[in-house]
Amino acid sequence: MAQQKKGFITRLLEGKEKSEEYARSTLPTNRWQLFWDIFKGNLGKLVKVNLLTVVFFIPMIAVIVICAMVASTSGQLYPFGANVGIGYPAFPALQGQAENLALQNNFVLFLGIFITSAAAAVGLSGGMYVIRNMVWTEGIFVANDFWRGVKLNFKNALQTALFFTGMLFLCKMMIDVSELAIAGNASKAQTVWLRISQGASYLFITISAMMSLWMVALGVNYNMGFFTLFKNSFLMTIGTFPQTVFFGVLALWPFALFLIGNSFFIVIAVILTLLLSLSYALLVWLDFAQWVFDKFINPKISGAKVGRGIYNKDGSSALTGDDSAASLEYQRIILSHGRSKLVARPIKPIDDSIQVYELPQSFTREDLQRLRDSKQQIVDDSEAYAEEHKNDLRYVEYNRQFDERERALQEEEDKKKKKGKKFKPPKNPQGE
Repeated sequence: MAQQKKGFITRLLEGKEKSEEYARSTLPTNRWQLFWDIFKGNLGKLVKVNLLTVVFFIPMIAVIVICAMVASTSGQLYPFGANVGIGYPAFPALQGQAENLALQNNFVLFLGIFITSAAAAVGLSGGMYVIRNMVWTEGIFVANDFWRGVKLNFKNALQTALFFTGMLFLCKMMIDVSELAIAGNASKAQTVWLRISQGASYLFITISAMMSLWMVALGVNYNMGFFTLFKNSFLMTIGTFPQTVFFGVLALWPFALFLIGNSFFIVIAVILTLLLSLSYALLVWLDFAQWVFDKFINPKISGAKVGRGIYNKDGSSALTGDDSAASLEYQRIILSHGRSKLVARPIKPIDDSIQVYELPQSFTREDLQRLRDSKQQIVDDSEAYAEEHKNDLRYVEYNRQFDERERALQEEEDKKKKKGKKFKPPKNPQGE
């Protein structure tokens, strides 16, 4: 009775977390759950990754801040909003001066962004490698994996950074030149074509931004040259356009706070950028990209792993045929090691429903018989559980895999015997 009370109290204290079904239910079964699990469970690591990444964006941030200050100063020194020709002092004609100054300032700004993108690529390459490993639910050491990511992915990150900042520089110059031409008394027909060119430039910037996101995701997951990477990123952008727009906005919304103009939101945006915005954006995008890869790319690549970081909803073995739990790789490993007695048949989870009789300090033959009976009762209970669950899907599918493999080996052996060749089966130790 004391033992039964102890088991009951233990279950009350430990709760359902000890049960097998509860443990399986806590695992992520889709990419949304995986994102939340990573975000709440690795917030400290995300902050560390963000800080390491931001360090290499400092030159680019400095260029942006300096150019913003110069632009603000120009707006205060030049009386673009004054009543020209009325009052003193008298100013010369200022038509087109604002557009000319904007062109000069933006030329320096976007050229500086293009040059400093090489330094930013260092932080991007390390950050996207660490975040990708988080999405794959692999164990990480932030500093070590960050520098390993720099070694492995710097070339890809540099190509992506130069591509986007180069397109941004060229398109922005086209827009500013068009504005200057329109301000210089361009005809109506010329103005129409200049406005169309501006719209096309903004479209190119948008497409380039989305392609750059896919270049990051493809480059950190697959080995490919620049032109192949460029082509595939364009195809991914067009093929998943609505999803790309949605998740791109979802990933980059913290940076939109800078555009509001209110000092309160700018302060919040600065804090978020320093602590979390970059790593958050990479986490959202790479998590979404992994879903796309698992759906359209990985199943078609021999040896590619499907469903990294995602587990079957029912918690069954990957040998059930469900590819959503990295079943391809797990299946290969299990089949190569042989059938396991611990997985091939049902084993009742440990609980306190049946207790082994404890012998008192001074015991009799009756006590020994009670001990034997309690042990036999446990054996009978385990056999009854195995008989009850032997037709469960996970066990049927698991054994079916090995039965088919054994039949294939036997057929191959028979064929070789008919040809007069001695067949030597592969080594296949039993997994325990």
